[in-house]
Amino acid sequence: MKEPFQRALGIIRKLKQHGYEAYFVGGAVRDYLLNRPLGDIDIATSALPEEVIKLFPKTIPVGLKHGTVVVLNDGIPYEVTTFRTEGTYEDYRRPESVTFVRSLREDLQRRDFTMNAIAMDDHGTLYDPFHGQRAISAKIICTVGKASERFSEDALRMMRAIRFVSQLGFALEMETKQAIIEHASLLAHISVERITAEFEKLMAGPFAEKAFSLLEETGLYVYLPGLREKKEPLKKLAQYDWKALSSSMERWGFLCYLLLSDQESSAFLRLWKLPNRLMKDVQHILRILPLIRSHDDWKKEQLYEFGLDYALAAETIRSLIDMEDAYSNRQRLVALFAQLPIKSRSDLAITGKDIMGWMGCPGGPWLANMLKKVERAVIQGKVENDKERIKEWLISCNLTQEKNC
Repeated sequence: MKEPFQRALGIIRKLKQHGYEAYFVGGAVRDYLLNRPLGDIDIATSALPEEVIKLFPKTIPVGLKHGTVVVLNDGIPYEVTTFRTEGTYEDYRRPESVTFVRSLREDLQRRDFTMNAIAMDDHGTLYDPFHGQRAISAKIICTVGKASERFSEDALRMMRAIRFVSQLGFALEMETKQAIIEHASLLAHISVERITAEFEKLMAGPFAEKAFSLLEETGLYVYLPGLREKKEPLKKLAQYDWKALSSSMERWGFLCYLLLSDQESSAFLRLWKLPNRLMKDVQHILRILPLIRSHDDWKKEQLYEFGLDYALAAETIRSLIDMEDAYSNRQRLVALFAQLPIKSRSDLAITGKDIMGWMGCPGGPWLANMLKKVERAVIQGKVENDKERIKEWLISCNLTQEKNC
């Protein structure tokens, strides 16, 4: 049993010592079987929330209504959730009620996909009543029970299914795929924030191109923000290796550059309710991309002006679109940036105060223009980044006449 499970064994064993059942469940068990890195370790138990709270000295009642208590064990938080069944779902998003039960099978039966409905006890024995291991071996994503029922309960499960395709490289089981086609419109009931969270994970998956094909094939894209009219452009997204993109900034920038005009991108990003900082970063990249048609277009002045992070993001996107080696191109940019005599205005050997002193003039718009000219001259090698040399250069170029103070 892997170390993340071992660190949580004390919780399961304490629950068992007091007569309760307890198991590892969910994504961690699935990823353990797939030999993938393990994320959060979740535990399901027959103990009621108040019984869990009594047993452990450090708990956080994060979701008592739904049976979840966070237990702190050696400083690590673990979600411990009571076995439960769920009542009728409201608006295809959430159950109107939950009922606590004492049966592991009933608890597993409410879960979305068979690969996520496997439990493991403290000895490593697996409980798999819905044949999740078989699905994992076949690399198939299929729902627990009827797919139409699972998606009618929570329509976001359709996005989760395609997100798992992106992350795992699995295929959709035929009934599951058909149910997505038939129930795609239910996604309109899901909040943009929940959809965006799944979509960002989808874009980051190593098999994102397969997922984008499925978004188009199933018609699910119609109910994603800003993509209803993008069926043909959307097909382009399945032609590229998304693994070359390493950040949300790069992925959203790539998506916008391929799908949208310059005028559409700002409104499109707002539809997804992305953080303001991320939207600004993406817009900055989109302003750079039209200026760089090949790797040879990069000049020191541009690299300095854009900054290394934005330049690398733009070059990654350009390289991917042109089917070039993004890694090598990025390395060349890093080397070019290292050659710059200054990396930012703060590296200049002078300040605006120095220039005002030399000119005997108060600050104003002229000062910002003067500093830009100095920066450009240093970058181009026209003057050494030295205080006295810059002063001499300013005088020799008669730039003192441009201050207009």
